[in-house]
Amino acid sequence: MDNQDPNKEFLHRNQRIFVRNEHQKYHHTVLKSILLIALMFIFVAGAYGFRIYSQASNALGNAYRPADRTHISHAIAEKKPVTVLLLGVDTGDEGRTDRGNSDTMILATVNPQTQKTILMSIPRDTLAEIYGVKSSKKIIQKINSAYNLGKEAAAMKSVEKLLGINIDHYVTMDFHSLPKIVDAVDGITVDSPFPFSYDGSSFTKGKQVITGKQSLSYARMRYEDPEGDYGRQKRQRQVIMAIVKKTLSLSALPNMQKLLNSISGSMSTDLSFDDIMTLMQSYRGASKKMESDYLHGHSATINGLSYEIAPTAELRRVSAKMRRGVGQEPINLVNKETKLNKLNERYNSFDFDSKAEQDYQIYGNNINSEYVTNDDN
Repeated sequence: MDNQDPNKEFLHRNQRIFVRNEHQKYHHTVLKSILLIALMFIFVAGAYGFRIYSQASNALGNAYRPADRTHISHAIAEKKPVTVLLLGVDTGDEGRTDRGNSDTMILATVNPQTQKTILMSIPRDTLAEIYGVKSSKKIIQKINSAYNLGKEAAAMKSVEKLLGINIDHYVTMDFHSLPKIVDAVDGITVDSPFPFSYDGSSFTKGKQVITGKQSLSYARMRYEDPEGDYGRQKRQRQVIMAIVKKTLSLSALPNMQKLLNSISGSMSTDLSFDDIMTLMQSYRGASKKMESDYLHGHSATINGLSYEIAPTAELRRVSAKMRRGVGQEPINLVNKETKLNKLNERYNSFDFDSKAEQDYQIYGNNINSEYVTNDDN
């Protein structure tokens, strides 16, 4: 036992956490998606006046934490298109004392030339090679484990390799902040398409003002919605836009200090205060034209556990879209994920056109596995 590989021990633990908390984490992912997108708007929409500037400097300064990487981006200082990885983490949830996983990952491109922002969600269960972690073996895992294994630097590098694009900055947010943000602006107005109750909150049909606690329930509910997940996404967008509208309104200004404190107490970022001020001043136009998308995966099983496998064509589509978002030409993306897809189609008869859940194999060099997954012994 004393010689047991600590990476394997972590992966066994991560498997147990996943099985025990899958239902709870599903709901948390919805919350963190809303929080991270709303946070992006708040950064770009920003503070007004010297007093607000001073408050922002104090609050956001406490959140500054450089990523442990050799590459330092100057894109914002040079007012070039910028990429930001938004991470929603579950640290402290369910009694956890470690970092936890980044159960929400959104890659954002913000282009001041085209005045457009693209938000690309990366499902937490996406199979990916994890980079930036010291290990005797290469690690193939769900991509949300990168943050737990190697902090923001590992998450950034793993997404970079997955999609073939450089990432300039990160923002990490604890999911508990959404109620604080909504309450800091004295609630938001939503327009419910039908009456429903969920998690202790009830909503009537039509427009109504909701609190921070109610905003979680409004965004989480799915099974009672006749449109299913599509309807839930509509309500999520309502919450996001309501936060943005209220933040930009004059009525929110007296509460700006409370709003900034709620953010700084639950976030970390390698965006300096000067970076954020530049975003506010020179990138605001890009917040007016926003496009959202997500990496589509194919459900598969690896040694009894469920994963999302991104087909090669989908990886290349997303890579090309995000690269164009920052004014770069698409590349012929070839990485460990595309190679595994090819091997599974050739030797495992894996059919990406089938909607059935299939077994997926991890192949190493010469089709001999040299990789660690979260079920290795």
